[in-house]
Amino acid sequence: MNIKVCGITEMKQLQQLDGLDIDFAGLIFFPDSPRYVGDKLSKKEVKKADFDLKKVGVFVNPEMIDVLDAIDDYGLDVVQLHGDESPDMCEDLSSEVEVIKVFHIKNSTEDIDKLIAAYDAVCDYYLFDKATDYSIGGTGEQFDWNILNKAKIEKPFFLSGGIGPEDAAKVKAFKHPDFFGVDINSRFETAPGVKDMSKVLQFKMGLK
Repeated sequence: MNIKVCGITEMKQLQQLDGLDIDFAGLIFFPDSPRYVGDKLSKKEVKKADFDLKKVGVFVNPEMIDVLDAIDDYGLDVVQLHGDESPDMCEDLSSEVEVIKVFHIKNSTEDIDKLIAAYDAVCDYYLFDKATDYSIGGTGEQFDWNILNKAKIEKPFFLSGGIGPEDAAKVKAFKHPDFFGVDINSRFETAPGVKDMSKVLQFKMGLK
């Protein structure tokens, strides 16, 4: 089970996540987010760090040049697109890094495969989150994961939205052939952008 911890704003915490063998760490480049990277992390430090984890840049409806600059400045391994980005943008970026495309799910969403069809050939992963206003990690709510059981999907995907330390058993119980990992954020914090590493470790152990 892959774990992505999103909303990192401190170099020390990036190092701690790498030490815990966390698979992905998300840096948010959306200025309206309380976890906006801004000037909180040194670009040079992040770029030159020798991590096993993958550094994920999280964007919402960005300009292409801003994403490319961030990839270069921070040495990003993956880009996560959280807004209404086009398949063409995903395809262009996929020549630079791995791409995660986010889909915002409502409990009334009926056809997941139709929702994702245009992106099938142009990204590496999907991420399914509860439909919100792009707050990224602030709602603490889950959608009904069972909606995904009816979908083929056929690409590795993350579950996101309101997953907390106490949800390890629920995550383990969820079955889909393409279920790849979980994205965790606000329920593991002591303050926006500051993770409680004991909760992260507790959750990781609970998934074993």
